[in-house]
Amino acid sequence: MDDRRKIPRKYLMVYSRVFDRETGKVLGYLSDMNLMGAMIISDDPMVEGTAVLLRFDLPDPPLFSTDHLNLNARVAWCQPDIDPAFYNIGFQFGTVTSEQAKIIEEMIVTYEFRRDMPQYPPSPDSLMDDF
Repeated sequence: MDDRRKIPRKYLMVYSRVFDRETGKVLGYLSDMNLMGAMIISDDPMVEGTAVLLRFDLPDPPLFSTDHLNLNARVAWCQPDIDPAFYNIGFQFGTVTSEQAKIIEEMIVTYEFRRDMPQYPPSPDSLMDDF
């Protein structure tokens, strides 16, 4: 699959639950997101092209002044995770309001994984490379 993403996704440190607003079913857990879409890790596959009304639980409501974020989306893709018991599902968001965009940006800034690698001592395996 060619990667058509225009904005890099940010992988989050906190896994928020993601629900289908119509059924109340937990679809999975948020893995990464940007202003145009998100990826969840799910127990069940979803059909590409399916329209979904998403509800994201926000892990720190006082920070966001709400406990959830509602967005309309469609399933852009679905593929098995590296662990075959799970699926990675990509969603493309519909229209995102300025208020929703602000919450998404705050989530990305607050909870993204830090990309800096810590300066750990070398592993014993890496020392063997010199021999």
